[in-house]
Amino acid sequence: MESTPTATVLRGPKLYLVGRQTIDDDALSRFLADHDVSHWTTDTDEAGEKLVEVAGRLCYMSFARPRPGGNAAYIGHILEVGHGSVLEHAVFSFIITGVSRSFTHELVRHRAGFGYSQLSQRFVDESECAFVEPDAIAEDPELHAIWLDAITASQKAYRALADGLAAKFRDIEDRTLRRKKAREAARSVLPNATETKIFVTGNARALRHFIEMRGDPAADVEIRKVALAMLEVLRVASPNLFGDYAIVDLPEGGRAATTEHRKV
Repeated sequence: MESTPTATVLRGPKLYLVGRQTIDDDALSRFLADHDVSHWTTDTDEAGEKLVEVAGRLCYMSFARPRPGGNAAYIGHILEVGHGSVLEHAVFSFIITGVSRSFTHELVRHRAGFGYSQLSQRFVDESECAFVEPDAIAEDPELHAIWLDAITASQKAYRALADGLAAKFRDIEDRTLRRKKAREAARSVLPNATETKIFVTGNARALRHFIEMRGDPAADVEIRKVALAMLEVLRVASPNLFGDYAIVDLPEGGRAATTEHRKV
Protein backbone atom coordinates (compact mmCIF):
# COMPACT_ATOMS: atom_id res chain seq x y z
CA MET A 1 0.00 0.00 0.00
CA GLU A 2 1.31 3.44 -0.94
CA SER A 3 1.87 5.62 2.11
CA THR A 4 0.80 9.26 2.21
CA PRO A 5 3.78 11.61 2.70
CA THR A 6 3.69 13.56 5.94
CA ALA A 7 3.14 17.28 5.42
CA THR A 8 5.68 19.76 6.82
CA VAL A 9 4.07 21.77 9.62
CA LEU A 10 5.41 25.13 10.82
CA ARG A 11 4.51 26.96 14.01
CA GLY A 12 6.17 30.35 13.75
CA PRO A 13 7.65 32.96 11.41
CA LYS A 14 11.25 33.78 10.58
CA LEU A 15 12.35 37.33 9.78
CA TYR A 16 15.48 38.53 8.04
CA LEU A 17 16.35 42.22 8.00
CA VAL A 18 18.01 42.31 4.58
CA GLY A 19 17.94 46.00 3.66
CA ARG A 20 18.92 49.22 5.42
CA GLN A 21 19.91 52.62 4.10
CA THR A 22 23.27 54.25 3.66
CA ILE A 23 24.19 57.93 3.78
CA ASP A 24 26.09 59.84 1.10
CA ASP A 25 28.08 61.95 3.55
CA ASP A 26 29.79 63.93 0.79
CA ALA A 27 26.47 65.04 -0.68
CA LEU A 28 25.16 65.96 2.77
CA SER A 29 28.34 67.96 3.48
CA ARG A 30 27.93 69.84 0.21
CA PHE A 31 24.36 70.74 1.12
CA LEU A 32 25.44 72.01 4.53
CA ALA A 33 28.29 74.02 3.04
CA ASP A 34 25.99 75.55 0.42
CA HIS A 35 23.79 76.77 3.27
CA ASP A 36 26.56 78.20 5.44
CA VAL A 37 26.52 75.42 8.02
CA SER A 38 30.17 75.07 8.91
CA HIS A 39 29.86 72.16 11.32
CA TRP A 40 27.12 69.69 12.10
CA THR A 41 27.36 66.11 13.34
CA THR A 42 25.08 63.56 14.92
CA ASP A 43 25.97 60.71 17.23
CA THR A 44 24.11 57.85 15.50
CA ASP A 45 25.63 55.35 13.07
CA GLU A 46 22.21 54.14 11.89
CA ALA A 47 21.52 55.72 8.51
CA GLY A 48 17.74 55.72 8.94
CA GLU A 49 18.01 57.59 12.23
CA LYS A 50 20.41 60.11 10.72
CA LEU A 51 18.14 60.70 7.72
CA VAL A 52 15.19 61.33 10.01
CA GLU A 53 17.20 63.94 11.91
CA VAL A 54 18.41 65.59 8.69
CA ALA A 55 14.86 65.73 7.36
CA GLY A 56 13.56 67.20 10.59
CA ARG A 57 16.32 69.79 10.82
CA LEU A 58 15.78 70.80 7.21
CA CYS A 59 12.18 71.75 8.05
CA TYR A 60 13.46 74.48 10.37
CA MET A 61 17.08 74.76 9.16
CA SER A 62 18.17 74.03 12.71
CA PHE A 63 21.52 72.38 11.93
CA ALA A 64 23.41 75.14 13.70
CA ARG A 65 21.31 74.84 16.87
CA PRO A 66 21.30 71.17 17.92
CA ARG A 67 19.49 70.34 21.14
CA PRO A 68 21.42 68.45 23.85
CA GLY A 69 21.16 64.68 23.90
CA GLY A 70 22.06 63.85 20.33
CA ASN A 71 19.99 61.86 17.88
CA ALA A 72 18.09 59.92 20.55
CA ALA A 73 16.84 63.15 22.14
CA TYR A 74 16.01 64.63 18.74
CA ILE A 75 13.93 61.64 17.62
CA GLY A 76 12.43 61.34 21.10
CA HIS A 77 11.10 64.88 20.74
CA ILE A 78 9.68 64.03 17.31
CA LEU A 79 7.82 61.10 18.83
CA GLU A 80 6.53 63.26 21.68
CA VAL A 81 5.13 65.96 19.40
CA GLY A 82 3.91 63.54 16.72
CA HIS A 83 5.92 65.02 13.84
CA GLY A 84 5.76 61.60 12.17
CA SER A 85 6.19 62.60 8.53
CA VAL A 86 9.98 62.77 8.87
CA LEU A 87 10.03 59.10 9.95
CA GLU A 88 8.96 58.20 6.42
CA HIS A 89 12.53 58.78 5.20
CA ALA A 90 13.91 55.79 7.14
CA VAL A 91 13.33 52.53 5.26
CA PHE A 92 13.85 48.87 6.23
CA SER A 93 13.45 45.71 4.14
CA PHE A 94 12.56 42.25 5.48
CA ILE A 95 12.22 38.76 4.10
CA ILE A 96 9.52 36.93 6.08
CA THR A 97 9.13 33.14 5.86
CA GLY A 98 7.18 30.50 7.76
CA VAL A 99 3.93 32.46 7.44
CA SER A 100 0.58 31.49 5.99
CA ARG A 101 -1.28 33.00 3.09
CA SER A 102 -3.92 33.98 5.66
CA PHE A 103 -1.25 36.21 7.17
CA THR A 104 -0.22 37.81 3.89
CA HIS A 105 -3.86 38.49 2.98
CA GLU A 106 -3.99 40.68 6.09
CA LEU A 107 -0.48 42.09 5.76
CA VAL A 108 -0.97 43.55 2.29
CA ARG A 109 -3.90 45.62 3.56
CA HIS A 110 -1.19 47.91 4.94
CA ARG A 111 -0.63 49.91 1.76
CA ALA A 112 0.73 53.35 2.59
CA GLY A 113 4.48 53.24 3.11
CA PHE A 114 4.90 49.55 2.22
CA GLY A 115 6.09 47.53 -0.77
CA TYR A 116 5.58 43.78 -1.23
CA SER A 117 6.93 40.95 -3.39
CA GLN A 118 5.44 37.52 -2.62
CA LEU A 119 6.18 33.94 -3.64
CA SER A 120 4.17 33.09 -6.77
CA GLN A 121 2.05 29.95 -6.67
CA ARG A 122 1.69 30.18 -10.44
CA PHE A 123 5.40 29.70 -11.06
CA VAL A 124 6.56 27.77 -7.98
CA ASP A 125 5.67 24.09 -7.54
CA GLU A 126 3.80 23.63 -4.24
CA SER A 127 3.97 19.82 -4.21
CA GLU A 128 6.31 19.92 -1.20
CA CYS A 129 4.96 23.07 0.43
CA ALA A 130 4.75 23.47 4.18
CA PHE A 131 1.72 24.53 6.21
CA VAL A 132 1.42 26.93 9.15
CA GLU A 133 -0.64 25.60 12.05
CA PRO A 134 -2.47 28.01 14.38
CA ASP A 135 -1.52 27.66 18.03
CA ALA A 136 -5.13 27.12 19.12
CA ILE A 137 -5.33 24.03 16.93
CA ALA A 138 -1.83 22.70 17.65
CA GLU A 139 -2.47 22.76 21.41
CA ASP A 140 -5.41 20.34 21.09
CA PRO A 141 -4.50 16.80 19.87
CA GLU A 142 -7.99 16.09 18.53
CA LEU A 143 -8.20 19.36 16.60
CA HIS A 144 -4.63 18.94 15.39
CA ALA A 145 -5.53 15.55 13.90
CA ILE A 146 -8.49 17.05 12.02
CA TRP A 147 -6.33 19.88 10.72
CA LEU A 148 -3.50 17.56 9.70
CA ASP A 149 -5.90 15.31 7.77
CA ALA A 150 -7.28 18.34 5.93
CA ILE A 151 -3.96 19.82 4.86
CA THR A 152 -2.59 16.39 3.91
CA ALA A 153 -5.61 15.77 1.70
CA SER A 154 -5.28 19.17 0.05
CA GLN A 155 -1.61 18.59 -0.72
CA LYS A 156 -2.37 15.17 -2.17
CA ALA A 157 -5.10 16.71 -4.33
CA TYR A 158 -2.72 19.45 -5.49
CA ARG A 159 -0.13 16.91 -6.61
CA ALA A 160 -2.73 14.88 -8.51
CA LEU A 161 -4.20 17.97 -10.15
CA ALA A 162 -0.77 19.37 -11.08
CA ASP A 163 0.20 16.09 -12.72
CA GLY A 164 -3.14 15.74 -14.51
CA LEU A 165 -3.10 19.34 -15.73
CA ALA A 166 0.49 19.03 -16.94
CA ALA A 167 -0.63 16.07 -19.05
CA LYS A 168 -3.67 18.01 -20.27
CA PHE A 169 -1.47 20.90 -21.42
CA ARG A 170 1.30 18.72 -22.89
CA ASP A 171 0.66 20.08 -26.39
CA ILE A 172 1.68 23.59 -25.30
CA GLU A 173 5.21 24.00 -26.62
CA ASP A 174 6.30 26.67 -24.13
CA ARG A 175 7.41 24.65 -21.08
CA THR A 176 7.13 27.60 -18.68
CA LEU A 177 3.62 28.42 -19.86
CA ARG A 178 2.60 24.77 -19.56
CA ARG A 179 3.78 24.58 -15.96
CA LYS A 180 2.21 27.93 -15.08
CA LYS A 181 -1.20 26.94 -16.44
CA ALA A 182 -1.09 23.67 -14.50
CA ARG A 183 0.01 25.24 -11.22
CA GLU A 184 -2.34 28.21 -11.36
CA ALA A 185 -5.30 25.84 -11.58
CA ALA A 186 -4.01 23.23 -9.12
CA ARG A 187 -3.36 25.85 -6.42
CA SER A 188 -7.11 26.33 -6.03
CA VAL A 189 -7.25 23.39 -3.60
CA LEU A 190 -4.50 24.67 -1.32
CA PRO A 191 -5.70 26.16 1.99
CA ASN A 192 -4.95 29.51 3.60
CA ALA A 193 -2.54 27.63 5.88
CA THR A 194 -0.12 27.10 2.98
CA GLU A 195 3.28 28.55 3.88
CA THR A 196 4.52 31.47 1.83
CA LYS A 197 7.47 33.84 1.67
CA ILE A 198 7.24 37.59 1.24
CA PHE A 199 9.68 40.48 0.81
CA VAL A 200 8.46 43.54 2.71
CA THR A 201 9.83 47.08 2.60
CA GLY A 202 8.39 49.75 4.85
CA ASN A 203 9.30 53.18 6.12
CA ALA A 204 9.65 53.74 9.84
CA ARG A 205 6.33 55.53 10.22
CA ALA A 206 4.43 52.79 8.40
CA LEU A 207 6.26 50.10 10.37
CA ARG A 208 5.34 51.79 13.66
CA HIS A 209 1.70 51.88 12.59
CA PHE A 210 1.86 48.19 11.65
CA ILE A 211 3.43 47.27 15.00
CA GLU A 212 0.81 49.25 16.95
CA MET A 213 -2.13 47.81 15.00
CA ARG A 214 -0.90 44.22 14.68
CA GLY A 215 1.02 44.01 17.95
CA ASP A 216 -2.20 44.78 19.80
CA PRO A 217 -3.76 42.05 22.00
CA ALA A 218 -6.87 42.05 19.77
CA ALA A 219 -4.89 41.31 16.59
CA ASP A 220 -4.81 37.92 14.87
CA VAL A 221 -2.31 35.65 16.65
CA GLU A 222 -0.09 34.94 13.64
CA ILE A 223 0.22 38.54 12.48
CA ARG A 224 0.87 39.59 16.09
CA LYS A 225 3.78 37.13 16.19
CA VAL A 226 5.22 38.76 13.06
CA ALA A 227 4.70 42.29 14.41
CA LEU A 228 6.52 41.43 17.63
CA ALA A 229 9.34 39.62 15.81
CA MET A 230 9.71 42.68 13.57
CA LEU A 231 9.75 44.95 16.62
CA GLU A 232 12.46 42.87 18.29
CA VAL A 233 14.66 43.20 15.21
CA LEU A 234 13.99 46.92 14.77
CA ARG A 235 14.64 47.79 18.42
CA VAL A 236 18.18 46.44 17.94
CA ALA A 237 18.71 47.85 14.43
CA SER A 238 17.30 51.31 15.19
CA PRO A 239 16.74 51.90 18.91
CA ASN A 240 16.13 55.62 18.53
CA LEU A 241 13.20 54.99 16.16
CA PHE A 242 11.72 51.92 17.87
CA GLY A 243 13.15 51.80 21.38
CA ASP A 244 10.08 53.43 22.96
CA TYR A 245 8.11 50.20 22.51
CA ALA A 246 7.78 47.58 25.22
CA ILE A 247 6.73 43.97 24.77
CA VAL A 248 4.40 42.77 27.52
CA ASP A 249 3.08 39.33 28.48
CA LEU A 250 -0.69 38.91 28.22
CA PRO A 251 -2.74 37.27 31.00
CA GLU A 252 -4.34 34.90 28.48
CA GLY A 253 -0.94 33.96 27.02
CA GLY A 254 1.11 35.42 24.24
CA ARG A 255 2.65 38.87 24.06
CA ALA A 256 1.76 42.34 22.80
CA ALA A 257 3.48 45.63 21.95
CA THR A 258 2.84 48.92 23.70
CA THR A 259 4.16 52.49 23.52
CA GLU A 260 3.22 55.87 24.92
CA HIS A 261 3.88 57.45 21.50
CA ARG A 262 1.03 56.07 19.41
CA LYS A 263 -0.03 57.24 15.94
CA VAL A 264 3.12 59.31 15.36
